[in-house]
Amino acid sequence: MDDIDLADLDFWRKPLKERNEAFARLRGLELPVFFPEKKVPLLRSGKGFYALVRHADVIEASRNAKVFSSEPAVTNPEPPGWVKQVFGESMVNMDDPRHARLRRIVTRSFSPKMLANLQSDIEAACAGIVDDVVRHGPRDFVSQVAARLPIHVICDMLDIPQELRAKVHQHVDISTAYTGVRPSLARSVQMAGQNMLALLALQRMVIKLGHERVADPKGDLVSLLVNANPDGEKLADKELGSFFALLLVAGNETARNTMAHGIKLLTDNPAQRELLMSDFDAHINGAVEEMVRYVSPIMQFRRTVTEDYTLRGLELKKGDKVVLFYGSANRDESVFPDPDTFDITRDTKPHVGFGGPGPHFCLGANLARQELRTMFRELLTRLPGIRAVGEPELLLSNFDNSVRSQAFTF
Repeated sequence: MDDIDLADLDFWRKPLKERNEAFARLRGLELPVFFPEKKVPLLRSGKGFYALVRHADVIEASRNAKVFSSEPAVTNPEPPGWVKQVFGESMVNMDDPRHARLRRIVTRSFSPKMLANLQSDIEAACAGIVDDVVRHGPRDFVSQVAARLPIHVICDMLDIPQELRAKVHQHVDISTAYTGVRPSLARSVQMAGQNMLALLALQRMVIKLGHERVADPKGDLVSLLVNANPDGEKLADKELGSFFALLLVAGNETARNTMAHGIKLLTDNPAQRELLMSDFDAHINGAVEEMVRYVSPIMQFRRTVTEDYTLRGLELKKGDKVVLFYGSANRDESVFPDPDTFDITRDTKPHVGFGGPGPHFCLGANLARQELRTMFRELLTRLPGIRAVGEPELLLSNFDNSVRSQAFTF
C-alpha cells in the first residue's frame, strides 16, 4: 500500500473515484494501516495514526468513548494547546463527564418540540431563498441556496439581529475555508490569522448577546443556554462562545454540503430524481439519508486511545491515534451493497454520515434532515427543471467534504 498515504496532501488532490478505490483496497486488508504524519505548519504533528476504514471498526470506536477519547482534539492534525486557552474548549473535543454536562444543557435546543416550532420558519426561509433565485436567476447553487439556509436557521434560533447576519456569514466562510488542507507555510499563517479573528468575532458577538439575554430573556436559543435549566446548569461565556462557533461551522456544514452535493446527485441520477418526484413524501426521507451516506459531509474524526486495546486483531497501545474515516465506512461493501450507486430506496439506517453511534452522534442531525427535506421540497416543487451544470468546485480538504461552488439552471 505504498501508493496510498492518507496523511499526505497529494492523496486528497486525487479525484473522488480514485480515493474511493484506495479506501476499498484498505478495507480489504486484514488489519488497519498505520500512516506516519508529516510536520504541518502551526499544528501539532504526532507520530501518525491508524486508519479505521471499515464500518464495523468506526462503529466500535464510536461506541467506546472511554477507550477512544475525543481529547485532546478530534481534528487531524490536532491544533496547538493555546487554541483552547484563547477560544475555550469545544464540546466535540471533550469526554464525559464534561461532555455530558454540556450536551445535557444544549440538548434542550434540539428537542422534537423545538424543531417542530422551527418548521414554519424553515419553510419561510426556503421560500424566500427560492424567491431570490427566481428574481436574480441561477448562478451558483452554493452561495444562492445551500450556504444560505443553514446559517439563516441558526441565526433565527439564536435571534441574531439582522444587522449582524452578514458578518456571521462572512466569518463562517472564513472558518470553513480553514478546514481545508493548507499547501504552504505562508498560506497557513494567513488563513490561521483570518480564522482566529473570525472565531474571536463570533465569540464576542454571542457573548455580548448572552449578557443582554440574562437580563432580558427572549425565548431564543441564547436565552435558553445562558439561563439555568431545571437542574441549575447554564453555559458560561467561553462555553457559549465555543458552542456558537461549533453550531455555525459544524451545524452549517452538514446541511450545506449535503444540499450542494445533493443537487448534483439528483442531476446525475435522473431515474432516482423521477422516483423521488413520483411520490415525494414517500421517498424524501430515504433520499436525504442516502445523500448524507453518499456525501459523508464530515469525512473524518480523530480519537486518542486511552488504554491498551485490541481492535480486530490490531494491538493498540495507550496514546495511539486512530482516525475514523466516515466516507470509507459509508461505502463498506459488507454493509452497503454496490455502495457507489446512489439509491434513495436503500436501507441507510446504519450510515455514519452524522458520526457513529455513541455520545458524540451529531446533535443537530434531525435539524439538518429537516432543512434538507424542506429545501428540496421547495426547489423541486417550484423549480421542477432545476439541475446542476458541469462539475462542482470542491474545497481541497481532508476533513470537510465542502462544495465551494456549483453552477445550476432551472
